[in-house]
Amino acid sequence: MFSSNTILILALPQAVLVLLLLIKPFDKNNISSSLILTIVTIAGCTSVLVRIFELTHENPAWALWLYVIAQVIMIWESMSNWTRINTDHKPFIDNIVNLTVPFLFGASLIYLWEILTVGFNVPQILLPSPHLIGLAFAKSTSVLWADFQQTFVKAVLSGYLIGCGSGFLIAIFIDRVPFLQKGLLPIGNLVSALPIVGVAPIMVMWFGFDWHSKAAVVVIMTFFPMLVNTLTGIAASGQMERDLMYSYASNYWQTLLLLRLPNALPFIFNAMKINSTLALIGAIVAEFFGTPIVGMGFRISIEVGRMNVDVVWATITVAAMSGSLFFALIALCERSMTAWHPSMRNR
Repeated sequence: MFSSNTILILALPQAVLVLLLLIKPFDKNNISSSLILTIVTIAGCTSVLVRIFELTHENPAWALWLYVIAQVIMIWESMSNWTRINTDHKPFIDNIVNLTVPFLFGASLIYLWEILTVGFNVPQILLPSPHLIGLAFAKSTSVLWADFQQTFVKAVLSGYLIGCGSGFLIAIFIDRVPFLQKGLLPIGNLVSALPIVGVAPIMVMWFGFDWHSKAAVVVIMTFFPMLVNTLTGIAASGQMERDLMYSYASNYWQTLLLLRLPNALPFIFNAMKINSTLALIGAIVAEFFGTPIVGMGFRISIEVGRMNVDVVWATITVAAMSGSLFFALIALCERSMTAWHPSMRNR
């Protein structure tokens, strides 16, 4: 049975919400109403977390789970209200809405993860709760930082720059020498279909156990997406625009620099965004086949063997954050450099 204080804590957020609804119905197109609903929902979720942690070694009462269901409904309604806000095409409000909805959705998933794993006493070896992952992250900061430097800074970035840069230059060369397009692209499709688990051991044999072999795997994975997308973008310029450049007596390089490459920028950035995720995946998988005693892939494989699943999830978190920030940085550059393109006007 719950004490009177506990019942008060659980009922307070819903009582405030009902009071607000009775005083003045929420305007679903108003940002302040959505903000109030979100704050009340967060307060209710916090009260549930407090009770769940107090009952860690017991089975929570069915009333608490009904309360969790009510909170999920409130979370759903809160996110729905944010998406229905009338922004009147104001950039500031648009940015607030575009940032708030993904944040609330991600926080909701973490909240449900925490509630279910703690409430049902899920064994840590199967699925640790987010707060245990956070504790492991805090305790292993220096180790995770060394792994990040080995995998992302050395292997991913170097392989990414070499793979994307060489793919771009070879695409320009192929466009200049047309017969290579028919001869090289089929080979490229064959190489891009090679499995990482088959390529990685060979690269380790060729380049050793350090980060150089992982960078070589990244080069192979990022080269052909950049090559194909750049060729597609270069060929996408219209015939009318090319005729106009021809009427101005432009040579090949002038047409390429002033017309065809600017028109290919969306395709090039699309390849860069795809490669930002492929590069990290390739480097981590390659580290399973031989690496020094550092690296994200090494950390995952060794900690799984030690049954330290919380450290494994902390490493996965570092990898996910690194990949997401890398992708976001490329998307930001794309927005600033291709704002003129029709595909960017409604973003």
